Amino acid sequence: MEQPSQKPNCPNFSSGPCAKRPGWSASSLRTESLGRSHRSSLGKERLKLAIDKTRAVLGVPDTHRIGIVPASDTGAFEMAMWSLLGARPVTTLAWESFGQGWVTDVLKQLKIDAKSDVAAYGEISDLAAVDQSHDVVFTWNGTTSGVKVPNGDWIADDREGLTLCDATSAAFAQDLPWDKLDCTTYSWQKVLGGEAQHGILILGPRAVERLESYTPAWPLPKIFRMTKGGKLIEGIFKGETINTPSMLCVEDYIDALEWAESIGGFDGMKARANSNLAVLEDFVANTPWAEFLAADPAIRSNTSVCLSVVDDAVSALSDDDQRAFLKRMEKKLAAENVAFDFGGYRDAPPGLRIWCGATVEASDLKALMPWLDWAFQSEKAAL
Repeated sequence: MEQPSQKPNCPNFSSGPCAKRPGWSASSLRTESLGRSHRSSLGKERLKLAIDKTRAVLGVPDTHRIGIVPASDTGAFEMAMWSLLGARPVTTLAWESFGQGWVTDVLKQLKIDAKSDVAAYGEISDLAAVDQSHDVVFTWNGTTSGVKVPNGDWIADDREGLTLCDATSAAFAQDLPWDKLDCTTYSWQKVLGGEAQHGILILGPRAVERLESYTPAWPLPKIFRMTKGGKLIEGIFKGETINTPSMLCVEDYIDALEWAESIGGFDGMKARANSNLAVLEDFVANTPWAEFLAADPAIRSNTSVCLSVVDDAVSALSDDDQRAFLKRMEKKLAAENVAFDFGGYRDAPPGLRIWCGATVEASDLKALMPWLDWAFQSEKAAL
């Protein structure tokens, strides 16, 4: 098969950290806050601006508090689980590896006798069967499976329990029903293409009520503590971070949020992700060897898009040999500076994972598709 001629302008298709916004340059970042204390008036002002722009772009209601916390989405979600769970029964839902990690933390670290529903890769739990009297722990978008929650209709308005939602890979690309989400987390390095190691924690009124009325049975590390004397530490949600943030990362986050505003805010971001997914849908429809891991379009992610190889010759190989085949495809395209970091997650079934969030250009995905086919056909011919 003849090698394609046109290459993507940006070959970065990693699912995290994700591609920087189009036109990004370090020179575009504000630098006045660098080398200054995050507790200075300037530092607090920039942190508060990041929170305010987050609210504006995502459409987070004034009833919900937004805080910048340590350790990316993982830190934010661990903070939520350790602080909120234990007051009532828990149901954990998972449809990929990170969700399974939260199941493990609930069962083996917090040692809560929780109900767990773990779906196979490419599928989703029976959301309609969730007990609304339980606290529910789940991931909105499975980054390693390409499976998303279709909507929030399954979450009752009169639920007794709290919903704890890991929304990384979903925030800024998928509709999040804030009235149904009591605690939501995400990280900057996903749909916005920001820098890593900082997380966002969004608390609704019911989560705040839990924090102020319930004390967990286990010790809480300092970086998890959100209350003092039985009251929420409000400063956390006004830019007074628990520990020292990177102001360089904060400035990069603000830059990404300003770019999001410039393209139409959340609606513009979602539209770009949907357009990107459409490129892959067209490719799959016309490519016999490729299928979506999430076969049902209703639960198919528009950010972390996972593909399976269904060619008979490759499917007949062992899992290890399939992974080796796919790794050779990855190396071939990386050597041509066509695509980087698009391999499937190590715990997922053998496959490819191509980031389609808003910072990726549809034109780059269109340029990538013939190269994917070229790499596949070249490696298959060598079997």
